[in-house]
Parts: sequence; C-alpha cells; structure tokens
Amino acid sequence: MYGEEIKKIRIEHGYTQSEVAQATGIPQNTISWIEGNKGIANISQCVRLADFYGITLDELVGRESVQTKN
Repeated sequence: MYGEEIKKIRIEHGYTQSEVAQATGIPQNTISWIEGNKGIANISQCVRLADFYGITLDELVGRESVQTKN
C-alpha cells in the first residue's frame, strides 16, 4: 500500500510525522491517516511530500520504473 511506502520513506529520512507536517503544511493527523492506509493522499499532498524528500512521485509510492513501448 502507498501509505506504508510513504511511512518507510519518512523513517528512512529520519523525520517524525510532526516534522514533516510542519515542513509541508500537511496536518500531522492527515499524515498519520495516509501512513495508516486509511486513505490515499491527494495529488497535491503527494507533490508536497515528494518535493520535501527530494524524490519523484513514483519513488514516493514505491513504483518501479516502467519502460514504455515505442
């Protein structure tokens, strides 16, 4: 699930939910809700989280790179 990947990334970067909330403007209870797989982050929240961690949206949700066929 996406929430588990988002939590893993937060922990790998050494942040608490409160620190991420303060830096991104996403309420801490929303971060908890996302990480607990109670719902999916909206695209705006995903962009803010990816920007904060310096990663792509694909990386944020644990998506492997996909080769497109031409």
